[in-house]
Amino acid sequence: MLSKKASLVCHGEDSSYFVGLQQYEKNPYDSVHNPSGIIQMGLAENQMSMDLLESWLSKNAEVAEFKEEGRSIFKKLALFQDYHGLPSFKKVRELAEFMEEVRGRRVRLDPNKIVLTAGSTSANEILMFCLGETGDAFLIPTPYYPGYDRDLKWRTGVEIVPIHCSSSNHFRVTKDALTKAYTQAHTLNLNVKGVLITNPSNPLGTTMTKEDLDMIINFCMEKHIHIVSDEIFSATVFDSSNFISILESLQQTKFKSVKNLVHVVYSLSKDLGLSGFRVGMIYSNNERVLSAATKMSSFGLVSSQTQHLVSNILVDKKFMKYYIKENTRRLKKRHEMLVSNLKRIGIHCLTSNAGLFCWVDMRHLLSSNTFEGEFELWKRILCDVKLNISPGSSCHCSEPGWFRICFANVSEEILHVSLHRMKVFVEEINSNCHDRGYNGPNLICKWMFGLSLFKGQMER
Repeated sequence: MLSKKASLVCHGEDSSYFVGLQQYEKNPYDSVHNPSGIIQMGLAENQMSMDLLESWLSKNAEVAEFKEEGRSIFKKLALFQDYHGLPSFKKVRELAEFMEEVRGRRVRLDPNKIVLTAGSTSANEILMFCLGETGDAFLIPTPYYPGYDRDLKWRTGVEIVPIHCSSSNHFRVTKDALTKAYTQAHTLNLNVKGVLITNPSNPLGTTMTKEDLDMIINFCMEKHIHIVSDEIFSATVFDSSNFISILESLQQTKFKSVKNLVHVVYSLSKDLGLSGFRVGMIYSNNERVLSAATKMSSFGLVSSQTQHLVSNILVDKKFMKYYIKENTRRLKKRHEMLVSNLKRIGIHCLTSNAGLFCWVDMRHLLSSNTFEGEFELWKRILCDVKLNISPGSSCHCSEPGWFRICFANVSEEILHVSLHRMKVFVEEINSNCHDRGYNGPNLICKWMFGLSLFKGQMER
């Protein structure tokens, strides 16, 4: 028999977001062995510049071999390490300096205010444990990352109350929406402990303005509640150098009193593509939060070997500057490829400047302007078109018909295949040949025969 907590259904993994990931695992696309399989476009993973990291490793083989000046340091790394983190990783500022670089050197970070965690998932959950409990709630702007329903709620007992945002203003957070969510939480007998934002946004791929951040800080200062800013996509901003961290906004004199209520989550999973390394962190000015979070981090540490490898990469400032510049150039090119080719087949995307995905408007393809219509369209795209994308409802979007499509986890060749499949699917709909009994396998035949032609059109 499982415990009540382990049996709770609020883990969130029954959402269409996780169902799509599971279906992909059962039938993954392979250009040779399974060309009619499902293509994974629901995973926000950065594979755009893996070759740069592999090249660095080949030139610095001693690091991967756990050697320093020709001598093995394997034993040193293999033995127990303090959960505050290796001095070479945290205390000598490599991590803090990288975060400063990404934020345009407009903020100065103290490495003593960093708590290392096993990825941002662990960081977010630890903050919920530190700041809330059963009966408490955090307000989160919609649409938001589907995994929050699991990461923030399942083990902590904390609830999420959505701040409903609208496409009418490009899903920007407003004071009115914040106030409504705060009121709704109290109607549900929940005690609001804070607001959690993602900046840059997942799934929107947009960055917050100074005015947006100031409004949120003012609201939280009035209510005396916390702010958690998830900034794990901060080095993916490809269309503007003006990413503004909430830490930058806090430097204003008028916000001096609220510094202890603001906490930043960061990781190297998205910016460096090291999602498998599980390197995350919490940055906070609140000593009590830092103390509690450090103790809780012992349940999910970053291995010493990982810290050693990553610290050596980060300390190579010349390489890191080149990596950030080249990675954002590649992200921008890939983003433009997806947006322009979707536009050619009549599908438009929200204007965005960051992230590993696009927020795609397919409202015109719905059989009805309802979430049932969205679910039906998502099932057809997953089961017939064989693309795994994330429906807006899994992100708690208040408007049916929006989808998140990821572009940085697939090769350019696979992106061509994906776009061609979508082109064939949209043509089927537009030609009124998509009744409920239409023959899905016929689409697969069209994908195969038309792929080379469509690829040539895209390249032109």
